[in-house]
Amino acid sequence: MFYETATNDHGLSHDPFKAIVAPRPIGWISTRARDGAVNLAPYSFFNAISDDPKLVMFASSGGAKDSASFAIESGEFVANLATEALAETMNRSSAPLPRGVSEFDTAGLTMAGCRLVAAPRVAESPAALECRVTEHFVPRRLGGGASSSLVVIGEVVGIHIDERILREGRIDMALAAPLSRLGYLDFAVTKSVFQMVRPKA
Repeated sequence: MFYETATNDHGLSHDPFKAIVAPRPIGWISTRARDGAVNLAPYSFFNAISDDPKLVMFASSGGAKDSASFAIESGEFVANLATEALAETMNRSSAPLPRGVSEFDTAGLTMAGCRLVAAPRVAESPAALECRVTEHFVPRRLGGGASSSLVVIGEVVGIHIDERILREGRIDMALAAPLSRLGYLDFAVTKSVFQMVRPKA
């Protein structure tokens, strides 16, 4: 089958786009606004985009939700690693709550202090990236019009790692069991890991 996205006339019961661009890491973003309000929410449009400097991005679909607004306002955010053990609590933190109601409380999670940013991290998560915002923008459509997303990019200034997931100087991905987003309502857990050596010229 083939269809043009301009009409999105695929004839399927659900849009397949996000199922094709999968798996996607989950950016479990925690932020603190200038007035002290704290927010925690998972974003499936999230990824690392550079190693030098270390940059990560998350995109808020449908405009500036609290995570993006707080990150832009404060200039900081934390990306917490979502894992199999935290799947249910991560999902609970996705509920749309009024500003001022903490997802940490409703999901039964513990706020832990960070070293270099004011935003808290998820104490139960085995890894977290402290980030400072470098830029934010609204991506454009082909015709030049604004999309419905807001992209926030942050430079990683500090990294927390629970040493229990370290083996021989590396993060053991089977131990960490990171959670990823597939299409529709589907998620996946990384448990089967294999290595491949990049071929030489």
